[in-house]
Amino acid sequence: MSATSSAAAKRKLRPARKQVKPGEIDKSEGPQPGKEYNVWYNKWAGGDKEDALANKTLSQSRCVISRDAGYTRADATGNKYCCLFFARGCCPYGHECNYLHRLPLPGHQLPDNSRDCFGREKHAEYRDDMGGVGSFNRVNRTLYIAKMAESPDKKQTEETLLRHFGEWGKIVKWNILYNRGIAFVTYESEHNASFAKEAMANQSMDMEEILNVRWATEDPNPGEKIAEEKRIQREGQKAIAGMLDEGLVEAAQTIRALEDEDVEDYYPIEASRPSPSPEPVARPAKRIRSGDAEGEANGRPGPAAAANGGPAGLLDEDAMENLRFYAELARKQAEEAKAKKAAPAPAGKAGMASLLGGYGSGDESD
Repeated sequence: MSATSSAAAKRKLRPARKQVKPGEIDKSEGPQPGKEYNVWYNKWAGGDKEDALANKTLSQSRCVISRDAGYTRADATGNKYCCLFFARGCCPYGHECNYLHRLPLPGHQLPDNSRDCFGREKHAEYRDDMGGVGSFNRVNRTLYIAKMAESPDKKQTEETLLRHFGEWGKIVKWNILYNRGIAFVTYESEHNASFAKEAMANQSMDMEEILNVRWATEDPNPGEKIAEEKRIQREGQKAIAGMLDEGLVEAAQTIRALEDEDVEDYYPIEASRPSPSPEPVARPAKRIRSGDAEGEANGRPGPAAAANGGPAGLLDEDAMENLRFYAELARKQAEEAKAKKAAPAPAGKAGMASLLGGYGSGDESD
C-alpha cells in the first residue's frame, strides 16, 4: 500500500530537553548466549539465534519528538549530524549537546554521503543480519519490522503501525504481512529511515512486544526496481538543476551550437538588460566610454557600471556582445555554405598549358 503519512519536522524555538539524568540508564548487559564477541557485528557470536532474540530486553528510554526536540549547540556551530542518543531517548545533555536534537529536515544535505545522519561511517556491504549502519552503495529507505503484535482488526494494526513509525518522517509506502507479525515501511528520505531504525529498536507499540527493526533487502519486484531507478534519476536531475545558473546553461548551449556549426540548434541569447544591438559589420573593437575610462584610471568604476550596478550574472556585457557577434557570424557562414552548394558550378578556365602552347617553347630553332 502507498499513501502519505508524516510528522511535520519543525525547528523548535525552545532549548532541547534533557531526556535522562546522568547515570539513570542501566548499561549492564544481560546474559549472552554466544561464546565470542564479534567486533564487526558488535555482539556475541556462536550461540543460538533464537536464544539471542529471546534474551532481548525492552529499551529503557524512548524519544518523543514533540517533547524532547529543540535547539542545541549544533544549530549555532553548523553541525549537520543528529544525536544518536537523542534518537534512542537517552541523551543527558539537552541543549548543551554538540549534535542536533530534531528530525532530519526535508532536503537535508550531509557533508559526507558515506556517513549516515548520525555521522557514523557506512560500509560497502550490508551485514548478514541487515543490521548496523547500512551501505553507501544503495539508497535504502525501507525498514523491516518483525516481532510485531497484531490486533484482530487489520485497520487497527495499520493505524498503530503508521502512528508509531510516522512520528519519524513522511511514509510513502507500507506493507503488513498479517498473521506473521512482519511489516515493511518506506520513508521519503533515507535519513528519516535511519533515524526511525534507531528510535524504534527494541521498542514496543501499543502492546508488550519488543520490535526487531532492520534494513530491508532490495525489492525483487521488477516494477519496483524500475520505479526506484526513475525516482533516483528525477532526484538527481532536480539536484543538478538547482545548482546550475540559467544564464550559464544558455551560454553553454549556444557555444556548443557554434562549435558544431549547427544553425538549427542555434538561438540568440538575450541580454539580461537592454543594450544597443551590434552593427552587422566587421568585428568592432572593445568600446570604452570616456567616462568609464576616466573612472577606471582613478581606481573607481565608470558611470555606466555604477548606473547598472556592475556586471549582472555570470557573463558581463562584453562577453554577451561577443557571443552575439560570433553567433551572427556563424549564421552568415552557414547561409553562404548552403548558397554555394545550391549554385551551379562555373565553367572551367583554360589551364596554363593551353596558354603557353602558342609560344613554341619546344621548338629547337629558338
